[in-house]
Amino acid sequence: MVLTKYIVIEKKNEVYLKVEAEPSIKRDLSEYFAFEMPGFKFTPQYRSRVWDGKIRLFQYASGQIYVGLYPYILDWCKKNNIQVVDGAKIKDARIKPKLVEKFLNALKLPHEIRDYQKEAFYYAIQKKRCLLLSPTGSGKSLIIYLILIYNLLKLKDTKSDKILIIVPTTSLVEQLFKDFKEYGYNSLRNIHKIYQGYSKNTSKRVVISTWQSVYQQPKKWFSNFGMIIGDEAHLFKAVSLTKIMNKLEDCKYRVGLTGTLDGSKTHKLVLEGVFGSVNKVISTNILQERNQLSQLKIYCLVLQHNNIKSKFDYREEMNYLIKHKGRNKYIRNLCIALKGNTLCLFQFVEKHGKDLRELIAEKAKDKKVFYVHGGVDTDEREYIRQITEKSDNAIIIASYGTFSTGINIRNLHNIVFSSPSKSRIRNLQSIGRGLRLKDNKSDATLYDISDNMTYNNVPNYTLRHFGERLNIYKEEKFNYEIHKVELKNE
Repeated sequence: MVLTKYIVIEKKNEVYLKVEAEPSIKRDLSEYFAFEMPGFKFTPQYRSRVWDGKIRLFQYASGQIYVGLYPYILDWCKKNNIQVVDGAKIKDARIKPKLVEKFLNALKLPHEIRDYQKEAFYYAIQKKRCLLLSPTGSGKSLIIYLILIYNLLKLKDTKSDKILIIVPTTSLVEQLFKDFKEYGYNSLRNIHKIYQGYSKNTSKRVVISTWQSVYQQPKKWFSNFGMIIGDEAHLFKAVSLTKIMNKLEDCKYRVGLTGTLDGSKTHKLVLEGVFGSVNKVISTNILQERNQLSQLKIYCLVLQHNNIKSKFDYREEMNYLIKHKGRNKYIRNLCIALKGNTLCLFQFVEKHGKDLRELIAEKAKDKKVFYVHGGVDTDEREYIRQITEKSDNAIIIASYGTFSTGINIRNLHNIVFSSPSKSRIRNLQSIGRGLRLKDNKSDATLYDISDNMTYNNVPNYTLRHFGERLNIYKEEKFNYEIHKVELKNE
């Protein structure tokens, strides 16, 4: 007689499921939901042999796993002929399309809702928890607004009737506040903003906050929220952000939005765990084909360093590059020569950003030059954004952390990568700054600066990073050219 293997799934709260099964099944589940963290070999914990480099999404001892991974568990059980005793019974909401149309028409928005925005909204309210993958320039703020207003009505008169919108920067707090006002919402009366200088407590039902401002709040504070919306959700892999999600034990509605994932399975599954299943809203290519995003041309400028006499480690190489006078002057001359508004992105504020700013400001006589980094306050960043949108001859020298994600500049013509990066998310988010349609419908141009410091036929670190960026451009079907540039030694 063959005994049927089975597991029991119960819903512990809105964060975790609890799985009961015999030890062998739990061990198999633990391995199935275990993934190597990218770059784990370089962590102190791995090197000291206290961690094997794997993230385990199923906790063997407690049987806990994120609610968002429920479909994966059912699929695993089906493939392994394991019977499920399902006490969780997570189902989609049944919403009639006619009621959705009636709701959208009643909003009387000043902008037409695009077909994919409507589909994303419908998917989110049906699923109740999901991760919407939608590229920069696709109108994520409108999708957020539709979800927000619908669920404000749904949560009315319930115990947890507030909605928390989490964003990574203070600039995005202000941007969403203004976007909602533009859509016809009384932001001043209905929205409470939280970042430095603002109170954590409010009677208003809509709260827009940076994650840094609230992640240390007690669990009781989060109990007031029946819904969380995470904009730029790819950043929610950080420990502080998952702490927020884990404290929302009674929060039934969870929607994350992002333009990019980093390509790793671990990253995707963690985000799906805390939010829900991924739904790709639309692609950059389709938006460009519809002329809803600017066309992009990439010039890959490979600077040739011909005096390399030894091999550098990564830190030595970065220090050499950012202090190279000839390289920095080349970046300056490029930024000044470009027509239209230019965003020059750098990585290190003290070591690189200040030098670039001085070099460019010294020679850019007929251009407005702005310098943005983490120390520049929100009002100043917003002022710079507004001035740039009205200008056609400005240069913004900005750190990746402040301007690569989420900033909405509708009149940006050129982007210069002055610091090398292999991060898929950072590169695609940075490119997205230039893809929004301009008033004159002009295209966007990216100047990707890389460095050939090959020694004894061994490519240097940042040249290999350039190779990874090329793979991204190929995957995204971007139009690019590669040009070698002989660099003057100074």
